Amino acid sequence: MAQPKNFGFGDDEKMLRDSAKKFFADNFPTDRLHKLVAEDPDPNRMPESPWDKSLWQKIVELGWTAVAVPESAGGVGMSMVAVAALAEEVGRAAFPSPFIPTVNATFLLNSCSKFAKNSNTADQYLAHIVDGKAFSLIYLDQQGEMPAAANSGNSNTGNSTFNVSFAADKLNGVGYFVQDPMKVDFYIVLAANGTDTGLFVVAANAEGVSVELDAIVDITRDQGRVSFNNVTVTEENILCLTGGEAILAMAEPSMLVTIAADMCGAAEWQLQTTNEYAKMREQFGHPIGFFQAVKHPIVDMMVMIDQARSHVYNAACAIDCEPEHAEKYARMAKSAAADAGVYCSSRSVQLHGGIGFTWECYLHVYFKRQMHNSVLMGDATYQRARLAELMF
Repeated sequence: MAQPKNFGFGDDEKMLRDSAKKFFADNFPTDRLHKLVAEDPDPNRMPESPWDKSLWQKIVELGWTAVAVPESAGGVGMSMVAVAALAEEVGRAAFPSPFIPTVNATFLLNSCSKFAKNSNTADQYLAHIVDGKAFSLIYLDQQGEMPAAANSGNSNTGNSTFNVSFAADKLNGVGYFVQDPMKVDFYIVLAANGTDTGLFVVAANAEGVSVELDAIVDITRDQGRVSFNNVTVTEENILCLTGGEAILAMAEPSMLVTIAADMCGAAEWQLQTTNEYAKMREQFGHPIGFFQAVKHPIVDMMVMIDQARSHVYNAACAIDCEPEHAEKYARMAKSAAADAGVYCSSRSVQLHGGIGFTWECYLHVYFKRQMHNSVLMGDATYQRARLAELMF
């Protein structure tokens, strides 16, 4: 099916985006964000997980977590374009929450519901997401690599990349680079099962599960290692016993688009904030935006964001309408968004001059979120390498 006009971005998607923008403007302005996550400037502080649970509950009540859940499982069943619009506003607010990992878990559960033999289990957990339960994914190895089959459909590494294994109804091992592990209720775990891979859902408070937080640059989220020590797996915990990598590969384009949309939203905040500062700050009798050395980088920021956003919505629309092109377009979107996020981060700090490097300035919160997002699921260079494999 060909892509519709405007990527299928209609009145419902516009209403969702505008309501999200208003929600954050009313409930989570940037000064509140900074106070929440940046109270302690000590570089030797212990990793922590500050977030506003009451605001998360309001988001659940608004139905945001149900947007990507099919109607058959009790969700709203909106398009991927709608999810991208929502993720963009979450990024614009740099909102600390388990929204992104939960939405990405939704995509994986959707794939399980369609292609796994035990589809009823996936539907049950999708209903949990509608009810407000938060999820995160465990699928990376100790080097941060995705399983080979999820990269491009070519699995040649066997089970050597898996740090979690399933045997005798138990899960054992360590999951690395887990996003927001302290904020979620469940983990979806990709684990080796003999010569194949399976997907399992484990409660965060299950016996034998422990979390050790990583010290990461991003202060709007937490990341950690989740250990499984003889964690009991029952029938209701099993999404699939075989084909886990292939199911993850089906969900990967949607996951990439969600992260890329978050980056576009954050970059838009960086652009607008820098532009306003360039109009206000004066030097040599003029606002600094008068000078080409300032105005040209701001225009470059705008152009890169528009390019990245076009890629994001093109990829989102492909997921809805042209699934055969979804992976290719999603990798293009993540590559463009990572480039835009890194560029906007550096220029926003430089164009703010001395104040831009201080802890009191809000810029560093977004800078750090962008740096984390840029490498999450692979940076721009990584995505272009995968694209080369796909296309050539």
